[in-house]
Amino acid sequence: MNKRKFWLGFGVLALALTLVLAGGILSAQAEPLTDIEQLGKALFFDEALSINGTQSCATCHAPEVGYVGPDSTVNAAGSVYQGALPNHFGNRKPPSAAYGGESPVMWFDGELWLGGMFWDGRATGWTLGDPLAEQAKGPFLNPLEQALPNARVLCVIVSKSSYAFLFKEVWGADSLVCAKGVGLVYDRIGLSIAAYERSAEVNPFSSKFDYFWGNTKAAGKNVKMINDDNYLDYTGYGLTDEELYGLALFNDEDKGKCALCHTLDEGSAGYPLFTDFSYDNLGVPKNPDNPFYTMPHNVNPDGEGWIDYGLGGFLKAAGYLPAVYEPEFGKHKVPSLRNVDLGTSADFVKAYGHNGYFKSLEEITHFYNTRDVETWPAPEYSVTVNHAELGDLGLSLEEEAAIVLFMTTLSDGHQP
Repeated sequence: MNKRKFWLGFGVLALALTLVLAGGILSAQAEPLTDIEQLGKALFFDEALSINGTQSCATCHAPEVGYVGPDSTVNAAGSVYQGALPNHFGNRKPPSAAYGGESPVMWFDGELWLGGMFWDGRATGWTLGDPLAEQAKGPFLNPLEQALPNARVLCVIVSKSSYAFLFKEVWGADSLVCAKGVGLVYDRIGLSIAAYERSAEVNPFSSKFDYFWGNTKAAGKNVKMINDDNYLDYTGYGLTDEELYGLALFNDEDKGKCALCHTLDEGSAGYPLFTDFSYDNLGVPKNPDNPFYTMPHNVNPDGEGWIDYGLGGFLKAAGYLPAVYEPEFGKHKVPSLRNVDLGTSADFVKAYGHNGYFKSLEEITHFYNTRDVETWPAPEYSVTVNHAELGDLGLSLEEEAAIVLFMTTLSDGHQP
């Protein structure tokens, strides 16, 4: 069954310039950030907003690798990043903080759950009307991440920061009074970070594919119609013939089937986001190196027997009936594929899947193709595995390689 396709004061400016230069994928001609985006950026990169001043949002969502985990050694093993406190680990690898701002408030369309943020969708948007802002609030008070004791402490740190004046400019002169109304301050911190995460700096749409997409649109061609019979009709617009062949396979509903979930539907900026914001169980095996298995009993009472129920686990905790949550057990959010190959060096390891089990695009693509016909470790949760859209695609190794080659064109920072 096919899935439904959805689609500044000097100090702050100096900080922004430093971070732009450090990011490595942004140009000097990037559109200037608005005040709220500047504020969100300052919050995003501020390590003081953790229990011991060692961790910021960017620790696990670094721009130079596409706003995911930047440590190749961590990615090559358990893929879960240590929190601010030593030996405190969550249970999943960091998702990208980029290209997620159009994920809708979570809802059920009668067939699929759509929207929300985090791998399990628990930042639903049901409170603020903005899943991205609700997600941004989460790590500050999570004892396994930035580990601040409460929102008032967070407010006090922000009120003493070098960018406190900017907070007041954006939200009002009395907006950082921590003795009362701290909940509103907390919400505004999340909304500010979300504004930065939606900015053109974080979502520049500057990949080789975007260059190609713009050229084809200008020529009146519809890339969503590309397939392995007509792909050479798209020659000369920015992708090589080999990359076009990979895109054709990626888009073909009878071959690669990738675009069934990682859709070519345009977002508000006029470019595909490569996700339909739905949830799926790919049959990913457990990652035996996940440090969450060895966390203390008060954090993980199931020890090595812990199973990541994903969306279903969230819906169960939220009070839904078994008829609602059991069909969603083992499902995790479909991520954007933008910057999926972006790294800091040729040998940089990125991890793939919600638990980072896969360590290369080649490996996860081969898994999609052969899961049901070759010997792979058992799925972490087998009941809801998607057998209709992956597992026995019948692709050759050359076709797998072509799809991987296409995905390398999704990295920002392309210079035509």
